[in-house]
Amino acid sequence: MSTPVDASHVADSLQRLQVQQEQSASRNQETGAEIVIRESQSSASAPRSPISRDGYGFRSAAGPISDAHPGSHLTQELLVPDPNGLGWPAKSTVSRLNATPEEKAAREKKMAAAVRTILECIGEDPNREGLLRTPDRYAQAIMWMTRGYEERLADVINDAVFAEDHDEMVLVRDIDISSLCEHHLVPFTGKIAIAYIPNRLVLGLSKLARIAETFSRRLQVQERLTKQIAIAVQEAIKPRGVAVVMEATHLCMTMRGVQKPGSITVTSCMLGCFRTQQKTREEFLTLIKH
Repeated sequence: MSTPVDASHVADSLQRLQVQQEQSASRNQETGAEIVIRESQSSASAPRSPISRDGYGFRSAAGPISDAHPGSHLTQELLVPDPNGLGWPAKSTVSRLNATPEEKAAREKKMAAAVRTILECIGEDPNREGLLRTPDRYAQAIMWMTRGYEERLADVINDAVFAEDHDEMVLVRDIDISSLCEHHLVPFTGKIAIAYIPNRLVLGLSKLARIAETFSRRLQVQERLTKQIAIAVQEAIKPRGVAVVMEATHLCMTMRGVQKPGSITVTSCMLGCFRTQQKTREEFLTLIKH
C-alpha cells in the first residue's frame, strides 16, 4: 500500500529547495564579482608600459607581429611583457640566464662532447694535437658568441632614458654587428643604422648600439634581428617613430650553397611616423647614404 503524501510537507520541501537554489546563485554571483574585481585590480596594478627597469623586453602575444596596413602601429595589445626582461626569450633562455657555475660547467662539457662527435663524423681525429682542445675552445666560443641570451634589456639600457625637449631625428649609423645564422650556424656580418624621433624622452646614444649587440648575439635571421631592434627602441622610450636598416653579408651564401661572394642583404623596419610619413622616411634614407 502507498503512504498518503502530506501536502504541507511537500510544500515545505519545495520552499527549502528554492531557498537553497537562490542562496547558491547568490554565492556564485558574489564569487564571479570577486574574480572580476581581482582581475581588474591585477590589470590596474600591472605596468602598462616599460617605465620600470623590469618592463623592458617584449615578445609577440600570438605569433609574429603583423604590419598588414601601411598606417598600423605596434600597440600594447600586440605585445606582452617578458617577466625576465629578456626580449623574445627562447625555450631554454631563462634556464641559461639563471644557471649556477656548476650548471654552466656541465653545459660546456656536454657541448664539448658533441663537438668531439662532430670531429669524428667529418673524418678527423679529435685526439691529434691540433684538435685536442678544440671541443672545449669551441664550446666556450659559442657561448660567448651567443651571450645575448644572458643579457636583460633592462640592464642593457640601464636607466639611460632622459627627459629632453627634442623633436627632431636622432640617428646612429654604421653600427658594426656580427651574428650567427640560425639555419647553418655560420656568421653574417654587416652594419646597422638606427633612428628615432623622440617624444619627450631620449635614449643614451651608446644604448642603441648595445641593443643591436644584444640581439645580434643570438641565433638570428636578419629580418627578425632588424625588427627586434626597432621594437626594443620603440618600447623603451615610446618615440614618435623608429627606423632600422641593416646591410649584411651572409657566409651561408658566400662560402657554401649558391656561393655568391659580394652579395649584400638589406632589411628595414619602419615604425610610427617613419612608416606613415613619406618625407620623414625619405630624410632617414637620405641621411644613411652619406
